[in-house]
Amino acid sequence: MLTGAGQALPATLDQDAAWDGFFARHYEGVRAARRIWSSAGVRTRHAVANPIDEDLSAWGTGARMARYVQEALPLGKQAVAGALDAAGLAPGDVGLFAVATCTGYATPGLDIRLASDLGMPAGLQRLLVGHMGCYAAIPGLAAVGDFVTARSRPAVLLCCELTSLHVQPAQRDLDQVVAHALFSDAAAAVVVEPGAGRGRRLAGVVARTDPSTADHMTWDVTDLGFRMGLSPRVPEVLSRHVGDVVAELLDGAGLRAEDVAGWAVHPGGPRILDVVRDELGLAEEQIGASRRVLAEHGNCSSATVLLVLQELADVDGPVVAMAFGPGLTLYAALLMPA
Repeated sequence: MLTGAGQALPATLDQDAAWDGFFARHYEGVRAARRIWSSAGVRTRHAVANPIDEDLSAWGTGARMARYVQEALPLGKQAVAGALDAAGLAPGDVGLFAVATCTGYATPGLDIRLASDLGMPAGLQRLLVGHMGCYAAIPGLAAVGDFVTARSRPAVLLCCELTSLHVQPAQRDLDQVVAHALFSDAAAAVVVEPGAGRGRRLAGVVARTDPSTADHMTWDVTDLGFRMGLSPRVPEVLSRHVGDVVAELLDGAGLRAEDVAGWAVHPGGPRILDVVRDELGLAEEQIGASRRVLAEHGNCSSATVLLVLQELADVDGPVVAMAFGPGLTLYAALLMPA
């Protein structure tokens, strides 16, 4: 059962201010850049590195990784502590601590450093879910859910993404404009407990990967941080698969789309949400939580779908969570009330 959730957000960055204060100059001469920026569906987002105040675009990857550890530790600690408090658990109760991230790496990693800092037990089991991208929260949930079922111990999943550390040098590639217009920073955590009699039960997970479109979304490690590759054909690929994925998920529980009370759709961008809405026959208000998260927080990679789930915390009934990322990969999870 998912019994607690927490989040931590760095300083807010106004979308228009980010354009006027940095990216207008960064993309000077790129004719479509301003239009892309204003149509991203983002009003505000969050950044540990505000480009108006500091330009990281020429930083090497080593410096960016060192900054990741510095910034991620307090955010991760706040998110996990909030989730444990919401669940009514102490750090010593945790049997497995899983961390998902694709924006920073170090050894010892966040899992070790945060476990020690929070006072989790020395016999704690740990799992790092690395470089899966925007959909990583759902396979992370599946893994911690399996642990909880098998071991009858509570587990915590933390998704911590600091995309602002990967601003790239000025280029004319429009996929870079799209990435810089959408992506944001956040940490989000959930607690999963055995037989709690409250919260939401993870009732099913379905995955689908279309390797024929693997080049449509990439996240490459370069000497200047991590670089996003993003094809405009991604929504088209999602439109071919999302209906079958959701049908398989709901059929396994004997449900239909009209039985779903809440839709936590990863807001990869406005067109992504449009495609999911239209292919599933949803009303616009049914994806309202995802639109709000995109507008207020941007696309925070793996943490985003957990933020949308927190928006739907008071929904009474089944909830479907969906996220999409490199592969191209679609993941969906069904969460049932206790």
